[in-house]
Amino acid sequence: MSLKSKLRAENSGVLAFSIFYVIAGGGLLYLTLAASFMAPPHIGVLALLSFITAYSLIQMRKWAMPLTTALFFLGAAFSIPVLFVSVNSQTFSSSLGALLLNLALIVHVTLSFFALLYVAAKREQFR
Repeated sequence: MSLKSKLRAENSGVLAFSIFYVIAGGGLLYLTLAASFMAPPHIGVLALLSFITAYSLIQMRKWAMPLTTALFFLGAAFSIPVLFVSVNSQTFSSSLGALLLNLALIVHVTLSFFALLYVAAKREQFR
């Protein structure tokens, strides 16, 4: 039995972006836990919103569109300044950790943007 049928996902694109949001939420939750809950509170909020968005996409709920929009703008608002400061202070080649951070931020903002476009294009299919 495939993952798509187990999750009862109606669309492969929706499944892909749901998996992205689960991974993003898990990464943000890991950051919160690794910092012993001393991380900025918006990281935990973004993790929770990512999990809720993944669920809303799998279930094809109408409220997936506003959540995806909110996560794109919130994620961009927090990721782009961190990326800017990281590139200016450490560049891409200073260490493996800095390189991974920069790449993760670029991938996160890019996939969030494509998720927003995809959900906006398919919004008529959500119930």
